[in-house]
Amino acid sequence: MGSFKNSVFILVLHLLEGALSESLIQLSNNGYEGIVIAIDPNVPEDETLIQHIQDMVTDASPYLFEATEKRFYFKNVAILIPENWKTKPEYVKPKLETYKNADVLVAEPNPTGNDGPYTEQMGGCGEKGDRIYLTPDFLAGKKLPQYGPQGRAFVHEWAHLRWGVFNEYNNDQKFYLFKKRIKPVICSEDITGKSVIQKCQGGSCFTQPCKTDRKTGLYEEGCEFIPQQSNNDKASIMYSQSIDTVVEFCKEKNHNKEAPNEQNKKCNLRSTWEVIQDSEDFKTTTPMTTQPPKPTFSLLQIGQRIVCLVLDKSGSMTIGNRLNRLNQAGKLFLLQTVEQGSWVGMVTFDSAAYVQSELVQINGATERDALTKSLPTAASGGTSICSGLRSAFTVIKKKYPTDGAEIILLTDGEDNTISTCFDEVKQSGAIIHTVALGPSAAPELEELSKMTGGLQTYASDQAQNNGLVDAFAALSSGNKAVSQRSIQLESRGLTLQNSQWMNGTVTVDSTVGKDTLFLITWTTNLPQILLWDPSGKKQDGFVVDLSTKMAYLQIPDIAKIGIWKYSLQASSQTLTLTVTSRASSATLPPVTVTAKMNQDTGNFPSPMVVYVKIHQGTKPILRAKVTALIESVDGKTVTLELLDNGAGADATKDDGIYSRYFTAYDTNGRYSVKVWALGGVNTASQKVSSQKNGAMYIPGWIENGEVKWNPPRPEVNKDQDKQVCFSRTSSGGSFVATDVPKAPIPDLFPPCKITDLKAKIQGDNLINLTWTAPGDDYDHGTADEYIIKISTNILELRDKFNESLQVNTTHLIPKEANSEEVFVFKPEAITFTNGTDLFIAIQAVDKVSLKSEISNIAQVSLFIPPEIPPEKPSPSLPCPDISINSTIPGIHILKIMWKWLGELQISLG
Repeated sequence: MGSFKNSVFILVLHLLEGALSESLIQLSNNGYEGIVIAIDPNVPEDETLIQHIQDMVTDASPYLFEATEKRFYFKNVAILIPENWKTKPEYVKPKLETYKNADVLVAEPNPTGNDGPYTEQMGGCGEKGDRIYLTPDFLAGKKLPQYGPQGRAFVHEWAHLRWGVFNEYNNDQKFYLFKKRIKPVICSEDITGKSVIQKCQGGSCFTQPCKTDRKTGLYEEGCEFIPQQSNNDKASIMYSQSIDTVVEFCKEKNHNKEAPNEQNKKCNLRSTWEVIQDSEDFKTTTPMTTQPPKPTFSLLQIGQRIVCLVLDKSGSMTIGNRLNRLNQAGKLFLLQTVEQGSWVGMVTFDSAAYVQSELVQINGATERDALTKSLPTAASGGTSICSGLRSAFTVIKKKYPTDGAEIILLTDGEDNTISTCFDEVKQSGAIIHTVALGPSAAPELEELSKMTGGLQTYASDQAQNNGLVDAFAALSSGNKAVSQRSIQLESRGLTLQNSQWMNGTVTVDSTVGKDTLFLITWTTNLPQILLWDPSGKKQDGFVVDLSTKMAYLQIPDIAKIGIWKYSLQASSQTLTLTVTSRASSATLPPVTVTAKMNQDTGNFPSPMVVYVKIHQGTKPILRAKVTALIESVDGKTVTLELLDNGAGADATKDDGIYSRYFTAYDTNGRYSVKVWALGGVNTASQKVSSQKNGAMYIPGWIENGEVKWNPPRPEVNKDQDKQVCFSRTSSGGSFVATDVPKAPIPDLFPPCKITDLKAKIQGDNLINLTWTAPGDDYDHGTADEYIIKISTNILELRDKFNESLQVNTTHLIPKEANSEEVFVFKPEAITFTNGTDLFIAIQAVDKVSLKSEISNIAQVSLFIPPEIPPEKPSPSLPCPDISINSTIPGIHILKIMWKWLGELQISLG
């Protein structure tokens, strides 16, 4: 491309490589340390599962070592054992390891029988994945014929997780045309096997070669490529690590660049090994000269939650009603968010620290109410954050070690001595969650969260955004079962004038309803509060706290399922409404919404990406309406509609992860992220996605020349029985923007890369292209024009795009971002004959001539069905010269017929 735009994208990709991750994994002397494998609390207790995990990693380590040319191995792994399993002397307490930052989750399959290992990948090529998912049956070796040895499959998933590579097979398109031949989607092309189909009739099944469809030139539907169990080729692990001889990743020399798979589509035709070579892991290591040691394992069992609140009560907390807002948010945390059975203490600080409460175990309302009375009511003095932290360590140590304990640190003030306790924080083993309040909170504050794996949040002084309450509502346990965690259903705020009303609804769905709390706050006077349950019954009994300016109502037992309506009336003040709840049942997973940014620092002009994951257990929820509110330190807000369309910032369509680029920087400093999600707004059924980045399900094997079929893959794309209507609100934490120029901010944002370009041939050799429109600034606005290039050589199109043949797009007017684009053209300057392979790519250009990256490359092969030969006419035969009438004796008729049949036999030869 050779333009300024190219250098911008190199910068962007470099920055995205350092995407925000909660993982504790570190690479030390070629060995991966800090890997966390967590067993879901809903998995039935089975000690053999722990041994299966150890066996898998132990087998995977030498396989990984050889596959990476002696560069990497697994050094140590922590296995998180659920709190509800029996305790054993060898189980120790976790430190920074939590379910939230686990790299691998072992959970029951959803739907049942779908035991394939897979990896959640929110980002693009070269970006780290989020988590590997395994099932107990997979680990127990019950799926060996379908996925191969567990250790090998784990290395396949590790490549997804650690290096951001993708699959080299394609479940949706198993064959393609190239150079007039039908080829299976494999890598490398030297993998041997047969293209066959299994047909069943009357209770018996038989295997036969696939027939070619005369219209498409491809094999008939249902055709499978069955590999030989033992091949001569060593690659590739990202195609099928379960083939005995496969011990390598595809390299540039043997990579199948034409195969229509995710690796080629997302990684610009690069092989998996080329992507791995570009990783920071590869660049910072050299091959080992000795064999690595076996992995070591630590067995960690979740225990009681230990939390100490460390709250700023310095003089600046009097600004903007901050101290009162702290009390409102603190009461929500103590009354609702923190889980039953947790131990909670409290420290306040200004220029010194004060213990407000030693650790108290929360067994009911008595302890919760007592703790709320310890919240600070007056503010004065300076700011000494380290004093508060040291005092919290002391409070915790009186009962428990600080390892794995949590500190919730809120401050609004500057403190240039904060770095003096960094070493103490690291050595403590405690997890520190930070809440930055207002524009002047210490800029080093987030370092405490980063070094301990805590959550970092920011709340502005704009009370109507409810940021402080959202921050505390997000601080549920990272280790408790999801059924015990507080779930935020709603968070709204509004500044009212002239006796206005704040009206709205909240949906309580069947997956939640326990411990449901409605919380209203105000800034001046008690508003009128009206609340009706789904049956229309007015709800009374709000507890009113005039000193803190809040009122709340706890719904007894399980709240009624359906739409709750509220109306709040006030004049010249700001009101907020927050609704939280818990899972209605320990056995029915609640719908959960988790939000995060791709990085914790945004360096202008690189874009940030908002990710929101909506799941019920491990099942993705599709077609929800998801909106992100991003607020800068200046109080300005930007609203983004997030999409799960597989375009722009969204890596995979219909995987329950909704994404969008954020480019609307307005100042340097902190930005907060908040998300609203609504389910049931679309009439289309939600369904389980089949698009997963995981190991290939092998349909069968060829052994001794005979095809041995595996059972059919479980159906994973059935519509759910009924759609879940729900409402959720979630905090996405905060990030810091740097290098933002003063207004007017220059337009340095190009259109985003087109990632879903598809091509097909229609009548008269026309080519039909479809793709999702990018925007003027990544996936926002409208691009100015498209440049479409074609070539009969895929690498020339990729590497010499500017020199390739250009298609006339004079009449192609770009649509608004995320619209469907359709363009039909006829390749005029290329001889497009039967068997011609044509490759197409697109670049989008914005109004200031910034260009996007080149799109994924689409391919078509012209196939002209052979003419059906005319049927040969039947030979004309002489007719017997007879006339049938009743006067001819029967014997004469027989003689004539025999004579005629003889002539017929001679004629037919």
